Amino acid sequence: MDDGTPMTAAQAMRLACEARIIPVVLGGNGEVLHQGKARRKYTAAQTYAMHARDKSCTAKGCDWPPGLCHAHHDTMFSKGGKTDIEDGRLLCPHHHARAHDPAYDMTIHADNKVTFHRRT
Repeated sequence: MDDGTPMTAAQAMRLACEARIIPVVLGGNGEVLHQGKARRKYTAAQTYAMHARDKSCTAKGCDWPPGLCHAHHDTMFSKGGKTDIEDGRLLCPHHHARAHDPAYDMTIHADNKVTFHRRT
């Protein structure tokens, strides 16, 4: 604040959103970790953060290594999804294609793993 009153990150992000400013959160080396709707593609730093968090493809039973996986938005960018690691996950090419296949629904479980079910 102008008078030096501290605010939480959540308060700062809310104020930025209300002002139509796209907030960006940087990591220790200045790499972008949270960028809201500024861009659709995840940065290398965000992808590496997902590598560390997810450790492999997040589809249940799939153990593809993170370096071979794609960064995927849980909420489609075109439907309001944000390019933030909180709204992203790693999926191998097979499961990434399935996530975008209209014949399937993706369910996110409490352990951050996903399963796919054919729509009926």
